[in-house]
Amino acid sequence: MSLSKDSTAMASVAESLLTSISEIIESVTSIEQEKENFAEIGCYLYRVFPVIMELQTTEHTPKNVMEILHSLSESITETKYLVSKCQRGTNSNFDSELKSTISLLERAIQDMGECLTLIPSSAFQDQEYAEVAVQALSNEMRSAHFEVGQSQVLQTKELDPHKSFSEEEPNEEPVMVVSDLYPVTLEVSRDNSLGLNTPHFIELQKPTSLNRQRRKSSSSSNSSTSLLKMSEYVEPMYGAFFCPLTKQIMDDPVTVQSGVTYDRKAITEWLEESENSQEIFCPVTGQKLLSRVLRTNVALKTTIEEWKERNEVARIKCSRSALVLSASPSMVLDAIRDLHEICKRKQHNKIQVLNAGILPLLFKLLEYRDRDVSYEVLELIRELTKDDDDSKMVISEMVDISAVIKMVSSGHQPVRHAALLILLDISRSQSLWKKIGSDPGGILMLIRCKYNLSVDAFSSEKADEILQNLERSPQNIKLMAENGFLEPLLKHLIEGAGEMQTEMADYLGEIALGQDSKTYVAERASPALIKMVRSGNTLTRSAAFKVLAQISSYHPNAKILAKYGIIQIMVEEMLARRIVGELINSKSEAVAILANLFEAGLDLENLQVNSHGRVLAPDYVLYNIIDMIKHSTPDELNINLIRVLLCLTKSPKSMGTMASMVKEIEASYTLVELLNNPHEELGVVAIKLLIALIPYMGHSIVERLCRTEGQPENLILGQNESGRITQKQAVSAKFLAKLPRQNLTLNLTLLRKNTVPAILQQINQIQRTGMRTSRYATPYLEGLVGILVRFTTTLYEPQILFLARKYNFTSIFTEMLMKTSCDEVQRLSAIGLENLSLESINLSKAPEIKKTKFLKSLLPTKIPIFQFIKEEKTTSLPGP
Repeated sequence: MSLSKDSTAMASVAESLLTSISEIIESVTSIEQEKENFAEIGCYLYRVFPVIMELQTTEHTPKNVMEILHSLSESITETKYLVSKCQRGTNSNFDSELKSTISLLERAIQDMGECLTLIPSSAFQDQEYAEVAVQALSNEMRSAHFEVGQSQVLQTKELDPHKSFSEEEPNEEPVMVVSDLYPVTLEVSRDNSLGLNTPHFIELQKPTSLNRQRRKSSSSSNSSTSLLKMSEYVEPMYGAFFCPLTKQIMDDPVTVQSGVTYDRKAITEWLEESENSQEIFCPVTGQKLLSRVLRTNVALKTTIEEWKERNEVARIKCSRSALVLSASPSMVLDAIRDLHEICKRKQHNKIQVLNAGILPLLFKLLEYRDRDVSYEVLELIRELTKDDDDSKMVISEMVDISAVIKMVSSGHQPVRHAALLILLDISRSQSLWKKIGSDPGGILMLIRCKYNLSVDAFSSEKADEILQNLERSPQNIKLMAENGFLEPLLKHLIEGAGEMQTEMADYLGEIALGQDSKTYVAERASPALIKMVRSGNTLTRSAAFKVLAQISSYHPNAKILAKYGIIQIMVEEMLARRIVGELINSKSEAVAILANLFEAGLDLENLQVNSHGRVLAPDYVLYNIIDMIKHSTPDELNINLIRVLLCLTKSPKSMGTMASMVKEIEASYTLVELLNNPHEELGVVAIKLLIALIPYMGHSIVERLCRTEGQPENLILGQNESGRITQKQAVSAKFLAKLPRQNLTLNLTLLRKNTVPAILQQINQIQRTGMRTSRYATPYLEGLVGILVRFTTTLYEPQILFLARKYNFTSIFTEMLMKTSCDEVQRLSAIGLENLSLESINLSKAPEIKKTKFLKSLLPTKIPIFQFIKEEKTTSLPGP
């Protein structure tokens, strides 16, 4: 088997054993009979727990590790079975079988002790204390003995906590107290009262009584609390570690003149209290102190520090195991709190915790349903990241912080506050700016917190601080703007310079702004944007034009922009400005902005267009605009130029001047030619302008139209791939209807181009499907009926008279008048019927028509729609 397969198999067996031990420990706490015996069994198993962990993680794995694990597995499996049997036993038979069951458990514990003897010394290397601890555990387990019905009383000698060193036997020297891995019992010399007299350590010496006292609460809480208490001191230690005054392990041991060592803080307070006394005495020996000098006990301090480091490493391993198992919320909470205390002691411990692989476990625990667990996890993560950029970097590389960001939306206020404090810490790190911002919904969540001031002021304040930190990343500024928080972007746009200002304008131009946002941007940023337009930097100008085009598209902003003088600048760009080699078409951008502003309804006749006070007089602007349209220019520019002209048509004075100039430079040819342009929007605006010019030069437009290739039939017969009525179809029909109706040339051209059947078919289609199928259905129907009416004005022409009789125009208009609710359609139908009534004599008999090629064009074989009309004759188009 390969090395990787061996490692996988070993890990699998070890994890299985650890899980079984955890289940057994939780089970023994719920057994009411023989509590002391079962508590001792649980303690033995808990002490085996770190041994298995060490075998799994050590760099010097023994060759016989699988043999050891399998042997342990047999004993642990048997123990689990026996404990579960006792757990589910009844009162009737439990007492009779209890003695034999405990005897079997005793044998299983002894077998485990034998298994531990198989671990070679090479597995421990230079960790002598670990080898000693495992050997001690093995010896105890091999000699384990449980008596049914007898209390398991520890033989620890408790000393009077008020007894001073002066009362101790002077001839005995302090003896080192060694606590192996998770001890069950401790034989303590009477002379060690200095260190072991503390309540904390006495509690450690009495795991059985401790379990017995805590078993009154829930079993899961009992097991986790007692186990973590037992794991607090898992390294060999000395009684001299404890301060005689505080009964706690010393942080800064100092020696006084009497030779006794105290913790510096405790003895300093003692000396300060005795400052007014004439004589000072040692608290322990009672010896008179002639000097207040405190000398650091370097050797002891170094020893304590080394012990703490070893102890903390073991505690970290123990806590990691508890987090992996996650047997109960109380066990997880105790493990997290212990890690928190370890991390607070010194910075190096944070590195130890991170290296132990605990961080991914913490982020996984954020999904834990218990809110207290979530809060403690967040507090520990915060401790790990506090004032340490290296830890923040590790977090950015190892885990996805989206779990913390999700906690911002928690309904539990402490959890929400803790999550915000973590994000505030890590948002100060440059490496994490983008990571926080890139989390889907993260910035939006922070923005909501920021504006939730009335509900949670603390969250609002911290969210605002986080967002300020995230502003250092341009990408985050863009994300904030996309989520409706524009202030950071506008601040950098207004106050920034050079590339930053250009970049912010670029972002703003790309974002789809709402109506309120467009107004806010116009009020805040218009001066800066106009200044950017007037700069010589092509990129800056281009970015500013994009933003102005967007905010000017919202008509209420027109007055705001006009107030800052944008009209004059855009007219100058359109008519006068020329920059050789500029990549952008500033003329096109300027005309688009002007079109947006003019369509908002500004008073164009009195609008100033330059710094000298000159107003937008028709002769000043119109000629240049019409001339630009006449010459070959880009479609987008033509569209916006025509939009500007359409705005000017609202003024009668401007309209007359415009018509004169169109005639003068024969721009009507260009406008008619634009009808064949494939760009639909360009065709629509061109037709609208031609409709406005009809009262001034209608017959001239007809002449140009009939001379243009593909016209006028394309206005009716043009293909529509979508199947829906478009705006271009509607304005095209209206255009043909508005042209002088008595113009025989146009009427005959429409007749010869076979447009009438198509018109009738479209009318019939609209009547059958209804006019709600498209927003343009009604104006389209009005235009089609208007085209039919124009034929009734030239019935003196035999060909058109034949057409009216052939398709029974009388019946068509009658039906439209009676069945259509549209007022304009009814009005046009009435006009058509009136015109037909003037020719009723001729319509009632067959007209005399010379045989010409035209008649052939009206034969059914040439008009596909005839068959359709014939089928509909009895319903919609009855015969004469």
